[in-house]
Amino acid sequence: MKVAFHTLGCKVNQYETEALCQKFRQRGYEITGETDFADIYVINTCTVTGLADRKSRQYIRKMKKLNPESVVAVTGCYAQIKPEEVSAVEGVNIVAGTNEKGKLIDYIEAFIEERRPQVHVLPYDELNVYEETGLVTATESRTRAYIKIQEGCNRFCSYCVIPYARGSVRSRAASDVVREACGLLERGFRELVLTGINTALYGEEEGFKEHETGLSGIEIILYELNRLPGDFRVRLSSLEPAVVNADYVKRLLKYEKLCHHLHLSAQSGSDRILAAMNRPYRRQEYLDIVKILKAYDPCYGISTDIIAGFPGESEADFQDSLKLIEEAGFCRVHAFKYSKRPLTRAASMPEQIPSPVKKERGQKLMEAGEAASRRFFEASRGTVRQVLLEEYLEEQDCLTGYTDNYIRVYVPARLAGGSQLNTFAKVRLQEPYLDGMKGSVERQEA
Repeated sequence: MKVAFHTLGCKVNQYETEALCQKFRQRGYEITGETDFADIYVINTCTVTGLADRKSRQYIRKMKKLNPESVVAVTGCYAQIKPEEVSAVEGVNIVAGTNEKGKLIDYIEAFIEERRPQVHVLPYDELNVYEETGLVTATESRTRAYIKIQEGCNRFCSYCVIPYARGSVRSRAASDVVREACGLLERGFRELVLTGINTALYGEEEGFKEHETGLSGIEIILYELNRLPGDFRVRLSSLEPAVVNADYVKRLLKYEKLCHHLHLSAQSGSDRILAAMNRPYRRQEYLDIVKILKAYDPCYGISTDIIAGFPGESEADFQDSLKLIEEAGFCRVHAFKYSKRPLTRAASMPEQIPSPVKKERGQKLMEAGEAASRRFFEASRGTVRQVLLEEYLEEQDCLTGYTDNYIRVYVPARLAGGSQLNTFAKVRLQEPYLDGMKGSVERQEA
């Protein structure tokens, strides 16, 4: 039987879909493209915004039209938060919450045998056990692989529904993370991206086994991976400034395999709005983290998320966000319009911002972010960075990949020398180009 997967949302969802694909393959199923004719469609949903919910419903309807006899299983955060709404969508056969993904194949096989609709969703306060979806040994990318290390969040930012969708903080055993990493490295992957719902909370839950070195938090994983032999690097998908501070980040700089890039979600540049968001830091504390990173490497890549139009955001508050983009020297900015989410405190706050204002502010944030990226590229001109060459682009006749500090680099084939895909190269950055920079290989690393 053929199975197609469609994944919305974050890198955790992408990782979990990869794990599910492997489970299905092990049971003898054939994985096909997400828009191909299939016997089974699995939609791994997101619910960060209302748009994500709508996209999930659209895909369900689209796939049911492609094969009216197919089995449609919906899982993920939207399924967890609104199981009744999801199960009411015409064509949905199975709804499985976030902690039920690992059992999805069993639910599907039971449905095929019994033909009875199923809903498997635990209340969010019972999402307190780390459920393994299985070790990932391969991904669509042949060079970079995600490793999930943590689940859940207990911060309850006033705009965010994810703690209700993912439950309490629970961390994956370090030994399982290392075992998965070793398997991926043996298969040739050269970059391991650590991901989770809030990776900064790794190992912070009560009862988590203390590490033999006395290290805590994400350092446990970085220490273990840094000890592994081989020519590879480690990237953190994100680190929450609501959890870490400048001193914490400074301790991470000693791990030489760690890429010089961090995603630090600022969400706002206004202290007043940060307090309303239940974000326990001020803009200066955020900038203190940036200062530490830039002192270590002036071209350290820092990407961020910023919300436009949070309830009560004044023009002065918004200007503070624009100023933060300029002051922090971001390499990339992801701008989002505020979206009301169920169960969150912000949804019932007064002074909701009109949609046209949110749209205008969101556009200005994106423009400021693009300008920041250009400044970052210009500051990087002439520097030499480590690039993992990942893909050959026939149309441009070049090799492309990312620097350690998260710049996409395009190396014309004639300047690449003997460079091979899935190898590291020292590349001199030359000038901005497309969504990144042109470069030329200085020397090929062993």
